[in-house]
Amino acid sequence: MSAPQVVVHRDKELMAQAAAARLITKIVDAQAARGSASVVLTGGRNGNGLLAAMAQAPARDAVDWSRLDLWWGDERFLPEGHPDRNHTQACEALLDGVPLNPARVHAMAPAGGPYGNNADLAAEAYAIELAAAAGPEDHGPVPSFDVLLLGVGPDTHVASLFPELPGVRETERTVVGVHGAPKPPPTRVSLTLPAIRAAREVWLLAAGEDKANAVAIALSGAGEVQVPAAGARGRSRTLWLLDDAAAAQLPRDMYAPSCA
Repeated sequence: MSAPQVVVHRDKELMAQAAAARLITKIVDAQAARGSASVVLTGGRNGNGLLAAMAQAPARDAVDWSRLDLWWGDERFLPEGHPDRNHTQACEALLDGVPLNPARVHAMAPAGGPYGNNADLAAEAYAIELAAAAGPEDHGPVPSFDVLLLGVGPDTHVASLFPELPGVRETERTVVGVHGAPKPPPTRVSLTLPAIRAAREVWLLAAGEDKANAVAIALSGAGEVQVPAAGARGRSRTLWLLDDAAAAQLPRDMYAPSCA
């Protein structure tokens, strides 16, 4: 697993714009190298801010959107089209405005969908879909995602893996149903740390004063059960993308401030 790299931008708007440019470049490079690319999206204010910045970026047209696979790191287990679903928010921020191949947009099942109100069955189905997309060159029963995006919560959660809850302790399954989450909605579906760590690159996004303590703890060598963000690592790269406020408690020798 890769050691964390930290990049700090002046504010959350610049962070979103720089992350969008970085992601567009990564997708284009992957498509040039292998013909297609795969990205795992995250929700929340920073994940959606990145997507909105991509929608406004002139370079977005360099992406062949028809050759891009999109997955989700987690989902709020709510009905289809609910405004709080990560999929709904991603569609509004970017996806509805680009020519994606619908067969390559892998949304997690909603509540009331084919698995009713059973989040565990929805998680099993997503694990099967991931395994079907994995090839012999991949590291386990998930594809080797080019980039897996994660927002970092003030409590250090990533995806819907919350401190001390069963999901963060999972070592075998790639997707789990989450019950009793400490922030609403309590029922969710989430990738596990083994699935996250199959990605080539994991990018963790955090902006704002309310994230500063979580960032500092996660980058201090804490254990992943108590601090899930500490366990989110990519095989070739782990990148923390922060604004000044989120980086406020880090030692200054841990990062070089960005020019942007």
